[in-house]
Amino acid sequence: MNSVRLEKLRKTFGATVAVDDIDLAIPAGELFFLLGPSGCGKSTLLRLVAGLHEPTAGRIFFNDRDVTALGTERRNAVMCFQSYALWPHMTVADNVRFGLKVRRVRRNERNQRVADVLKLVRMETLAHRKPNELSGGQQQRVALARALAVKPNCLLLDEPLSNLDAKLRQEMRSEIRRICKESGSTTIYVTHDQKEALSVADRIAVMNEGRVVQVGTPAELYRRPSASFVADFVGHTNLIPGKVASRTGNMLEVATAAGTIHALLPDPDPSASASEPASSLAPAAAPGPVSESVILSIRPELIRPTRSAVSPPHGRNRLEGEVVETTFFGETSEHVIRIGGQKLRLIRTPPMLDANGTMAVEFEAQDVVVLEN
Repeated sequence: MNSVRLEKLRKTFGATVAVDDIDLAIPAGELFFLLGPSGCGKSTLLRLVAGLHEPTAGRIFFNDRDVTALGTERRNAVMCFQSYALWPHMTVADNVRFGLKVRRVRRNERNQRVADVLKLVRMETLAHRKPNELSGGQQQRVALARALAVKPNCLLLDEPLSNLDAKLRQEMRSEIRRICKESGSTTIYVTHDQKEALSVADRIAVMNEGRVVQVGTPAELYRRPSASFVADFVGHTNLIPGKVASRTGNMLEVATAAGTIHALLPDPDPSASASEPASSLAPAAAPGPVSESVILSIRPELIRPTRSAVSPPHGRNRLEGEVVETTFFGETSEHVIRIGGQKLRLIRTPPMLDANGTMAVEFEAQDVVVLEN
């Protein structure tokens, strides 16, 4: 297994900056995702790691070995493309064996590796079939087996599930995670599908306009995004602009178009370096009025309708408005409420079928994420 380290990596195509000054460290054996919208530079970054593009600046390391100037075959980074690229005239076993023959692996070892990886991807009973006799998910497994057979220093997956239908794509998520983790391969996986990334990755780098905006575990990115772009892109959220009216310890009181909203800032990370500059939104040492423009992020599934006439306890927000839209999704329903000059979206499981008129909703101060404007 190899770790992967990128230092100040940059790639330009003429005047277009595709990848801009990226630093990343991926430990050996990690399943690492590059997530972002189309055109954000994630596939270009993957091709740089593969050796299919030459960087304009910066360096790429596998373990402590500088592979920046090495070709794809010398760095042994194997890429699986969206199209699978299987030879149609070859059987499953021959497709998997092909890369080993090119590398002149001895026959006995070759046959053993083919048998091992087909067993890993659960395709050993279909070794004699041709690609056109397989489903999309089975073809994807063969492509993975072929890549793993050569024991890559780094396995690179470029939106491998994009050609599958929604149900099969969901089924293949857990299979790809199982295959990558059981093989022990360091894997870099590109996708624009947030659910795919959240359900499969060990860690995720969210990219936008050629830069990495935030790196973290799925839970960290979802619960504590560092920017409004991350909050809005990773899952669904309500983004509400406001101005901090007061602060008492970790509790902020924020004036918004929907009314006053209380937000509880998380405690500072005790492991953070004392030399790091404090955020302008770090908890104040003492209460006092402040004047800061902020954006509040509130996940729609954390907002609950209420019929209670009792005032909510300290730390719980209550707002009231008019239901202007309801969408039924089967297992869930989505409702849009207009509160003052602000629209608020909530998601209910199980669905509400009688949401109309005026609705009061509540959410905890600790579920409000405060982002710099």
